[in-house]
Amino acid sequence: MSQIHEKSPQHCAKKKLININKHHKRLIYTFTTFIISILLLILVVWFILHPAKPEFVLKEADIYRLGLLGSHLLNSSIQITLLSKNPNQKVGIYYDEIHVYASYKGQRITLDSSIPPFYQEHKDSDLLSMVLVANGLPVDPFFGYEIGRDQIAGRLELSLKSNGQLRWKVGTWVSGRYMFIVNCVVVLPFGSSAPAVPLTSKQGAHCLTTV
Repeated sequence: MSQIHEKSPQHCAKKKLININKHHKRLIYTFTTFIISILLLILVVWFILHPAKPEFVLKEADIYRLGLLGSHLLNSSIQITLLSKNPNQKVGIYYDEIHVYASYKGQRITLDSSIPPFYQEHKDSDLLSMVLVANGLPVDPFFGYEIGRDQIAGRLELSLKSNGQLRWKVGTWVSGRYMFIVNCVVVLPFGSSAPAVPLTSKQGAHCLTTV
């Protein structure tokens, strides 16, 4: 007499659940492998191209106004022209935002001036002109004393600083946002033999860029 092997409904349910779990695990494994492969490909392309940080040169700086109201309120007006360069052969740069201001001996002497977003192709360059101003900006009480010392020395040293966000573009792929900081130092003639304003410097000054 042959034996009848009969499986309980509970046993069948467990077997079906195991099959479903295996199917889900296979899908998750396939999806994870695909994502990791894409990320590795992007990483390899990134290291092969190795985008260089942008370069900035201060082409011109003109001080049209730099005077105190009382002992610690400053009015200023400075026009500058920056040359922005993309040194990369195969990487474009999106500049999402750039804020620029001027400082003197570690203290701001203008408010921020913003540059509209723009895109820079490979090995391309752009001239960026802007006016930096301040009206009644609080400064250190010793500001007037420091300006007097520089006038005796015959030179005025300013720092033009900018910060913003950029993205790299390789083919159709665009990276996330990266913060960057630019610092330019310009020395202008400033003495009894030089007029008070405007002060002009047309000697190109290379700037330090950090990404």
